[in-house]
Amino acid sequence: GCSHLCLLSPKEPFYSCTCPTGVQLQEDGKTCKAGAEEVLLLARRTDLRRISLDMPDFTDVILQIDNIRHAIAIDYDPVEGYIYWTDDDVRAIRRAFLDGSGAQTLITTEINHPDGIAVDWVGRNLYWTDTGTDRIEVTRLNGTSRKILISENLDEPRAIVLNPVMGYMYWTDWGENPKIESAYLDGTERKVLVNTSLGWPNGLALDLEENKLYWGDAKTDKIEVISLDGTMRKTLIEDKLPHIFGFTLLGEYIYWTDWQRRSIERVHKKAASRDIIIDQLPDLMGLKATSVTRAEGTNPCAENNGGCSHLCFFTPQECRCACPIGLELLSDMRTCIIPEAFLVFTSRAAVHRISLGASNNDVAIPLTGVKEASALDFDVSDNRIYWTDISLKTISRAFMNGSGLEHVIEFGLDYPEGMAVDWMGKNLYWADTGTNRIEVARLDGLFRQVLVWKDLDNPRSLALDPSKGYMYWTEWGGKPKIVRAYMDGTNSIMLVDKVGRANDLTIDYKDQRLYWTDLDTSMIESSNMLGQEREIIADDLPHPFGLTQYSDFIYWTDWNLHSIERADKTNGRNRTIIQNRLDFVMDILVFHSSRQDGFNECAQNNGHCGQLCLAIPNGYRCGCASHYTLDPKTRNCSCMYFLQLSKYFQFSTNPNLVFSE
Repeated sequence: GCSHLCLLSPKEPFYSCTCPTGVQLQEDGKTCKAGAEEVLLLARRTDLRRISLDMPDFTDVILQIDNIRHAIAIDYDPVEGYIYWTDDDVRAIRRAFLDGSGAQTLITTEINHPDGIAVDWVGRNLYWTDTGTDRIEVTRLNGTSRKILISENLDEPRAIVLNPVMGYMYWTDWGENPKIESAYLDGTERKVLVNTSLGWPNGLALDLEENKLYWGDAKTDKIEVISLDGTMRKTLIEDKLPHIFGFTLLGEYIYWTDWQRRSIERVHKKAASRDIIIDQLPDLMGLKATSVTRAEGTNPCAENNGGCSHLCFFTPQECRCACPIGLELLSDMRTCIIPEAFLVFTSRAAVHRISLGASNNDVAIPLTGVKEASALDFDVSDNRIYWTDISLKTISRAFMNGSGLEHVIEFGLDYPEGMAVDWMGKNLYWADTGTNRIEVARLDGLFRQVLVWKDLDNPRSLALDPSKGYMYWTEWGGKPKIVRAYMDGTNSIMLVDKVGRANDLTIDYKDQRLYWTDLDTSMIESSNMLGQEREIIADDLPHPFGLTQYSDFIYWTDWNLHSIERADKTNGRNRTIIQNRLDFVMDILVFHSSRQDGFNECAQNNGHCGQLCLAIPNGYRCGCASHYTLDPKTRNCSCMYFLQLSKYFQFSTNPNLVFSE
């Protein structure tokens, strides 16, 4: 009559019913409960374990999950029964059912050191912290609709916990200035709760019943508690806590892992009585105490995702719909769509995108390793952005969602402040004020060639007109000017000489006009494509810097006003602030297909050129990488002196070796 196991016994009735590890026997003495009701989930370096809290023996069961390399953070969704964890070695976020089945990898791109993870079991969202990217991000629980919530003023974000019922999230930061912060679930209304007498606040736990926040500090060796508004700070334990890491709370108990003691311990949150649950178990990381099936609380996001098409965030005032990277919110404030056009800009250590129409739609593109992004351009056909980094001395590219990041030029750069994409010939041009050169390569960095080096004096901004075969650049040297040349570097002429430091240069392809910002005169000016018919568009600008054009408007950045502004392109009227409170926006562009229209002969089969197809007026010329020569008959390139040089060779002063059509 036993539901599970029947064991022989020497006494009447000569048998006893028992249950699987961690499962309680019901009062009838024969029937086991369906499973453990409360469990402690443990992340070790190379495995995940489940410990029943229903039984006093605290036996741990290893979950049968493959390919765990370095698990760190762990959380649980009581609604669907998934365990979520981060893996620092493979740089991924994964999930599996409570028995270890159904393992899935959810996030693998732009993950560096994901140290904290938290499940919003009501809104069905997944949050995590990353100490490598210094960001807090969110997706749906299935890994879709990714969005960066917080990316500024984070040093080493570690633990994160959520309060879906009240609409708040809380996290720790153990960086140079350690702190514990809170914000709404959408990342707004950020507030510092604790920033004194902290060392390494590794663990964080919410007591939703009593509205308290507990944390464990691996440097001060304390467990402390505050009210959710940051007041009423108290110390719960301050001895025999050599290195707290994982930290969680369920019911009356706080549980934690200790690296040095190799133990899992718990303490009663009121009586302060301590127990050791597991001793002498190495490689202990995160842990989560949870009810297996009981999900506490609700909010309006729980019903039909709050009416949102993608992300629903509950805040103390309302439900707020939000969009993943690449989409924008319609005026109904519920529906996300692919925008027709949007602004992209570089801001030192980040690349952002922002709506042309909607406000409060500044979204950081999830790119890792950016130090000091400067020039920016895009290839609309491939949905990629390209940028220079003057600190790393690299040119990089990535898709608009942040995936596929790679350095296309890594060597021989000094101060690459100008860059432009030839979307027809699939070439990349850049101007380097340090080397005083303008160079070209394929968009993947292959077949690099120096185009212009003679008489260059601090080339700054660069713009291309592939349909006409011309390139334009500004120079900041002793005699600042704007210059035009064929896109193979030949036939250069000065267009504008009476100019200050023309910082950014852009082309209105429809009306065939040049626009530039001037740092010395604090103006935005325009001319025709020959440098004639010069006009002042705006002359009351404190510090204009980046500039672009789209439709009937120009868009520019101002370092003094910390803003992006828009005005009529013909007269500078109807000025509108698109975004403010921005620091050091370096470059700006409008991502739209109309900015990369037209056709030339390089757009088809690379002009049948073996390496580079370079547009010129009314035709094109084939070109070769530096130290290669062109065969005029085959249009292929061969290595001079039989030297097989790398695509990264930087030091040629060869003129352009081309084939004239």
